[in-house]
Formats: sequence, C-alpha cells, structure tokens
Amino acid sequence: MCGIVGIVSTSNVNQTLYDALTVLQHRGQDAAGIVTFQNDRFNLRKDNGLVRDVFHTRHMRRLVGNVGIGHVRYPTAGSSSSAEAQPFYVNSPYGITLAHNGNLTNADDLSKDLFRTDLRHINTNSDSEVLLNVFAHELQKLGKLDPTKDEIFSAVRAVHKRCRGAYAVIAMITGYGIVGFRDPNGIRPACYGVRETDDGKEYMIASESVALSAAGFTLVRDIAPGEAVYIETDGTLYTEQCSEKAHLYPCIFEHVYFARPDSIIDKVSVYKARLRMGETLAEKVLRERPEHDIDVVMPIPDTSRTSAMQMAHLLGVKFREGFIKNRYIGRTFIMPGQKMRKKSVRQKLNPIDLEFRGKNVMLVDDSIVRGTTCKEIVQMARDAGARNVYFASAAPPVRYPNVYGIDMPSASELIAHDRTEDEIRDLIGADWLLYQDLGDLITCVSDVNPDIEGWECSVFTGEYVTGDVDEAYLSKLEAMRNDENRFQAAGADPADNGIIDLYNDED
Repeated sequence: MCGIVGIVSTSNVNQTLYDALTVLQHRGQDAAGIVTFQNDRFNLRKDNGLVRDVFHTRHMRRLVGNVGIGHVRYPTAGSSSSAEAQPFYVNSPYGITLAHNGNLTNADDLSKDLFRTDLRHINTNSDSEVLLNVFAHELQKLGKLDPTKDEIFSAVRAVHKRCRGAYAVIAMITGYGIVGFRDPNGIRPACYGVRETDDGKEYMIASESVALSAAGFTLVRDIAPGEAVYIETDGTLYTEQCSEKAHLYPCIFEHVYFARPDSIIDKVSVYKARLRMGETLAEKVLRERPEHDIDVVMPIPDTSRTSAMQMAHLLGVKFREGFIKNRYIGRTFIMPGQKMRKKSVRQKLNPIDLEFRGKNVMLVDDSIVRGTTCKEIVQMARDAGARNVYFASAAPPVRYPNVYGIDMPSASELIAHDRTEDEIRDLIGADWLLYQDLGDLITCVSDVNPDIEGWECSVFTGEYVTGDVDEAYLSKLEAMRNDENRFQAAGADPADNGIIDLYNDED
C-alpha cells in the first residue's frame, strides 16, 4: 500500500508536497520521495524512512519548481530496499517520473516483454518501474517531439491494454505537466482537487481527499476507473476516459482499515462507513445474543475506534479506551519469531487495569489477519482483570491473500484460512468471537454511490476481480510472502522467522 500526490501550482510545490505526504503517511512508512522540475531539470530526493526523516532543510531547498509529485511507500513483497523508493525516473522520452499505488499481476511477463520487445532494462524488482517503462515506451512509440493531450491519453490507453492488476498512478513529464490515471477496475483510489489563487488555478491529484483538504484544495471528484487526468504546467486541465472496459470495483479494505476516516473515497465517507460497521456489529450482537452481558466496549487503537464507539452506543453500554498506544516506539522491521511479535504488542499497547477489572469486555478491531496480535491483546485483557473477554472484528474473516497492493501474509499464515470461526476463537483465546458478515460490510459502504458496481473483496472471498489470478500465481505469492523468505529478503537469519512493522495497527 502506498500514497501518491502530484501538484501543478503557481509557486514552489515542495512544502505542499511534503505536507500532503505527511497526511498520507498512514499509507506507507517504508520510504518517501519527492521530485520537482524547474528549467527542464528534475530535482529528486527519496530514501527509506518516514517523511520527517527523509526530508531535511537542505533537501527542501533543492526541491524547487512549480510542478512535482510525491510518494510514500509500503513494500508489497517484504523488501525495504531504498533502491525501490519512488518516484522512479526514465530519461526517454522527455524525462518521466512516476509514483504508483497498487500491484501489477502480470509484472513478470511485462518485464520480459519490455526487455525482448521494447529493449528496456528494468533495474529493480518493483512493478512500479515496469509500469513506468510501459508508459514511457508507449509514449515514445508515438514519436512526437512535443506531446499533446491526445498523445498522452493514447499512451494511457496502451497502458490499460498491457497492464493488469491494480494501479493508481501519477506521472510527471518534464516541461509539460502531470498525468494521473487509475486502473479500469478502480481498485486503488485517486482523486483531484483545485485551489484558487490570485495567480490562477492550482491542481492536486492524491490517493485520498484528506490530502487535498489539508492543503486547502477543494475536492473536484474521484478519478474514474480507466480515466486519465492531464494537467499542463500552465494549469490547463484535461480529462478523458482511456479504457473501453471500465467498471468501478474499489478495494473494500480501504474503508475497513487503510484510509483515514476523514477521507472520502468514491463518494463514500470512510468515517460514516465505519460508523455503519459498528451499527451492523451491534445488530448482530442483538440477533445472536439479545441477552448479552457486555459491560464495556473497547477499541484496539486506532482504526477500530469509530466502529467500536457506534457499537457501544447502539448496545447501550459504556465505551472506554482500555488500551493506550505508545506512539514513540522506534520502527523494528525484523522481529525474531512469534515470541518477539508478542513482545512488540506489549511495547505498543498498555492496558488501563481499572477499565478491565471484573468486567465482561468486548474488544473491537478493524480486522483479524495473522491473529498473533489479537491473541496477545486478549491475554493482556485477562491479565488486567477482565472476567470475560469477547472479540469483534469490523471485517469478515480474512481467508485469502491480497494481490492488488496490500502486503498481507501468505495464505497459510492467515489465521482464518481453512479454519472455522470457533477454531479461530479458541486460537486467540476469546470467550466469544464476532465477525462482521460480508453482506453487512458491503451494505455499509454501498448506499451512497450508485456508480459502484461491486467491491474488490478477494481477501474475504478468494475471488479476484481482474480474472487473471490462478493457483500458480498464488503459489508464487505464497513463496514470496512467507516469513522465511521475508527474512532472507531483509538480510536476516531465516530461523528468526518473522517480520513486523510496528506502525501497522493490524495483525
């Protein structure tokens, strides 16, 4: 999962890009990058780390120019190499840089084609570099010295025909402007907004609307699936549908976990969607246990707070913050196995004993992925004196891997894979386990925008909307994502058996 932003302004964009990336930091903490151009030259800074650690005053002073793009990255294959920090750059044609959120499901085939047919070399393992070279090659094939909007939209059409999977993209073409586009299924989010100044209109493209509002831009709309938005350096904006087979099937997990609650994605308020998730959880409690004995509802910080608050309200029970999150713990990429995973949970969360003592506690999390974290949290609640510990997930059971840009564990490491809910309950040690029903989740996010034809729900159903994910692909993904290979990619002893990102709230 990554965050992308691009700006065409009437003044230097470096500070606005920095601020936007800070707002989008939740979408990726592995690396950050900004590139601007002035006088036909790129100015680039990117490295591993958080936005605040990658950019210092000396870097910001060099990032001059009225046009630029930025990226925050979370790797989708366990790698944290700075060589794969974005934006990526190619010098031909024109000089193009690109920032990408998502994952190409045919990246390997494209990489081979780029070398054999297009005579282009891919220098990293990133599918984003593949996508950049596809776009650059299609633009170069047109052979125009000065590309017009029509040539740029034509190149985007060719990208849609060659690339499969999920991609929200912002590319900057030196001296001409920026282009943003979204895959024909609209799996990953992207929107654009405008800001009026005395010198003219300024435009921003970003992964989430919160980046626009935080910088004083007014949301115009989401980029439609298959659509491209091209903004010239003088602020002239063009849009065009570039796919003949566009359908809106956005990733439902954006609303469950990834997006900020103050964002609006595809006309759906993330905050309101999470409120509804809490409502449907409460309704399920009342259906299954109308005489429930829940004394208090507590969120697992932070994403589940909205759902837990609404759940408590409808059940007529107390809502309390039972866990305090340590926001100053340092990043730890490599953790030696399950024992250290458990230790990391206790470093990150600390219970308030008086809120647990002698009570029947309903803990609410946004989802249960690996299960290690919630098992430890249940035990922490018991250690704090809870009489009974119940656990609710605002999402259905996560049973299958994601192939569209979310770095979830391999299928065999998902606690819900090939297990019943009773088995999962026993494994995490809860007295009662409550999952959101998929139909209820879809209802929570679907009643606002009639243009949404369906949802990308593959982590719950195993059905992949692009139609090109088979057992061979999933087996290869399994090998890449299992703990042992993650450790080898990170240069650690495979016997340590585990990688964890302490900034991630989910398991």
